[in-house]
Amino acid sequence: MKRRIIFLCLLICAHYLLPAQKQSITVAGTITDSATREPVPFATVSMKGTNSKTKTDDKGNFNFSVQGNFPVVILVSYAGMETRQFILQKTGEEISIPLKPSGQLNEVVITAPTRVHSSYMEAPVSVGYVGLRDIRNLPAPSYYDAFKSQMGVDNVISSLTFNTISTRGFNGSGSSRVNQLVDGMDNQAPGLNFFIGNFVGLTQLDVEHMEILPGASSALYGSGGMNGTILITSKDPFKYQGFSILAKQGVMHVDKQQRDKPSAYNDYSFRWAKAFKNKFAIKLGGQYISGKDWLANDSTNYLRAGNTGKTIPGTRATDPNYDGVNVYGDETKIDLRNFLAGILPPDHELLKNPMMVSRTGYNEKDVIDPVTKNIKLSGALHYKLTNKLEAQLMGYWATGNTVYTGNNRYVLKGIKIGQYKLELRHSDWFLRSYTTQEDAGEAYSATVTSQYVNEAWKRSFNPADIPSSWYPQYTGAFMQAYMAGAPISQAHQMARAYADRDRPLPGSEQFKTIFDQVRKTPISEGGGLFLERSQLWMTEGQYDLSNKLKFADLIVGGNWKKYILNSEGTLFIDTLGSPITFNEVGAYAQIGKKFFNDVLSLSFSGRYDKNEDFKGKFTPRATALVKLAKDHNLRFSYQTAYRFPTPQQKYIRLDVGEYTLLGGLPWVVDYMDVVKNPVFEMTAQGLQPYTYKEFKPESMRSFEVGYKAWIQKKIVVDGYAYLGKYRDFLGRNVLVQPSTGKVFSTVVNSSTEVKTYGFGVGINYKMRDNYSLFANAYSDVIKDVPSGFQSFFNTPKYRVNAGFGNEGLCKSEKIGFNVVWHWQDGFYSDGDLASGSVGAFNSIDAQVSYKLLPSATVRVGGSNILNHYYQNSYGNPKVGGLYYVSFGFNL
Repeated sequence: MKRRIIFLCLLICAHYLLPAQKQSITVAGTITDSATREPVPFATVSMKGTNSKTKTDDKGNFNFSVQGNFPVVILVSYAGMETRQFILQKTGEEISIPLKPSGQLNEVVITAPTRVHSSYMEAPVSVGYVGLRDIRNLPAPSYYDAFKSQMGVDNVISSLTFNTISTRGFNGSGSSRVNQLVDGMDNQAPGLNFFIGNFVGLTQLDVEHMEILPGASSALYGSGGMNGTILITSKDPFKYQGFSILAKQGVMHVDKQQRDKPSAYNDYSFRWAKAFKNKFAIKLGGQYISGKDWLANDSTNYLRAGNTGKTIPGTRATDPNYDGVNVYGDETKIDLRNFLAGILPPDHELLKNPMMVSRTGYNEKDVIDPVTKNIKLSGALHYKLTNKLEAQLMGYWATGNTVYTGNNRYVLKGIKIGQYKLELRHSDWFLRSYTTQEDAGEAYSATVTSQYVNEAWKRSFNPADIPSSWYPQYTGAFMQAYMAGAPISQAHQMARAYADRDRPLPGSEQFKTIFDQVRKTPISEGGGLFLERSQLWMTEGQYDLSNKLKFADLIVGGNWKKYILNSEGTLFIDTLGSPITFNEVGAYAQIGKKFFNDVLSLSFSGRYDKNEDFKGKFTPRATALVKLAKDHNLRFSYQTAYRFPTPQQKYIRLDVGEYTLLGGLPWVVDYMDVVKNPVFEMTAQGLQPYTYKEFKPESMRSFEVGYKAWIQKKIVVDGYAYLGKYRDFLGRNVLVQPSTGKVFSTVVNSSTEVKTYGFGVGINYKMRDNYSLFANAYSDVIKDVPSGFQSFFNTPKYRVNAGFGNEGLCKSEKIGFNVVWHWQDGFYSDGDLASGSVGAFNSIDAQVSYKLLPSATVRVGGSNILNHYYQNSYGNPKVGGLYYVSFGFNL
């Protein structure tokens, strides 16, 4: 009994005495950047083992109180920096905690390779990463330029604000072999079929990081991931708060090669974010860009044969059938013998050979507004329903003018595109729905518009009024000069001068009136205007079961996608009030497990997708990661990928001047009326009777081996080699219809297997005193392309990038610099607009920065600072130097 009483007394004492040992602990201090010594605003500060946490203010200060016992462990975390632990020994102790930038790639957490958080070093496939600090210190004016220096990546510049990223070959404007996701949203315009990210997506102030998978990725990301996937992630308003601005004022065309005088470049953006009690957060952003665009001014004579062709000698003065690469309207041509046959005897020498004559065209500067404008607006609402579940509502919208290169130079004037998303995100799952809404505005084709401008001021041939028609006037003047004894070449010049005597001069009021009328008339009604208002609707979800399973890591997911194509017959086969709709559904799963104390990591993925127009596709992937030693990993992967033909490849019906672009589905047979009017295919063996073949999705298999190492905690070395094999390779053919004289180009599958192979090796070195160095080199090659088949590979065999920089020089560490050099080999560019040789080139981007205040930085820099004009695709503009001064606050 006594023992029980004593025990009860001890329990009562413990009940009252033990809580008395707990104290009210006040934690206060400042968080700074160890490299720059600047305060770190909005960093997360918490006490280990409790739910108590707070955020630093805009000056890096924090203060909060909890109940506990000494010593306590304080955790400090901030995106882009190493997480830091600090042991607090006594109350009232004010602390200063420096955070080291997580500049080492080994410390980066990524999601692209596996769709769940994983270490960069342990990625089972090749992956590139561009972090927040890389974006802040980028020397070029646009954050999209950061992709140019990534290993395995190519880009095509169609205009100032239209930059297309590709990987592992098949480089071109609007690449459909690479997925691009911005905050999880597919960033390809549903009807126009090009990436809209650098035109609509995030501003530089709102980009947290970017990941690039240069390889097959359909097993996790679906159709389009033939050659890679790009993920762009915005800043979380809970982590990145406050007001930020970035103003860039620059100058272009300093040497007057393309424009009459130097012109201004303007780029102004802002971002504002605010969190309320760590429960609700809001962010807003915007950007305005303007500048006189780079000019596509290649006047080389081009001999076209449908969507193929070659450069030939000759100018407007020497070749009556001259067709300049970047001269528009001269695609209209006719054999003058059609008119001479009624004048000359049948055996006359002028009737023995074709005498093709083209209309006089207009240069690009005459038919394209030189000023590019881009206005972006964005906003997001975040609400934490629970500690693990967050609701997000966000939208991105943009309008402006830009130029895109496809089979024509397309002027996207007043285009409007918006993306809107609602998402529920849990620590283990997400469910999102989003839509992309596009309105082409007053977009028009430079080629078709120019042709119809010529027809507007003088018809090429009008049976109802032959004397006033251009070709009959040309023929009469030609014969008059020829009969008077003029040489044939001179007779052609005199004939053109006569037929063109009423031609409105570019820039004149007459020309502007005619041109505006034509470009605002729909293509289906004899003008150049696209009435394109297509939509994409998408719902997808994913569940990570790894926390619920003991034997392996497992994720499952699925999606539903709906396209609504609405061009009113100006781009697709749809008609007024009858949009084209079709659906895609897909599901995927991935399982992974580690063996032998994490020495071996294996993963298996599989995805099934079904498009209404095609049979279903299954794409598996298997990966293995072997830890040879600490921080030395060897990776192997077998990946498969596919892509359903794009909406344009299925349903396009577009007159692009000399020929008509058609899709690849069976409707093309009826459209061409092949039974009544036989069609022949142009092949290396000559014209062959055309037979329609089943239209299939493209697929590929890829084998890759890679090695990654972190040496002496300073150097990251990465390398890979791969082999890819493509089946049912998608390309275009050329069809002729002798009975009508029409030329068509349809999308077809290759009958043979096409192979690609390549390698890449890179190094990133974080040196002492804030210096950093990187270099990489890579190669891609294609083989076994069928003769006469356009592959659109358009990729140099070799490319090299290198960079050197410092974020904080001198004792004050206020001065910084960054220099990036790019070189690529010459290659033959196989394009829709034109094909030709693109020369090797190198370019240098550089910037120098100075910190006026801890949160305010001034930079002076430029892209292509040596002003050596280059182009990375034939028929595109040549890009010169752009120089700027910028001011950034709270970047």
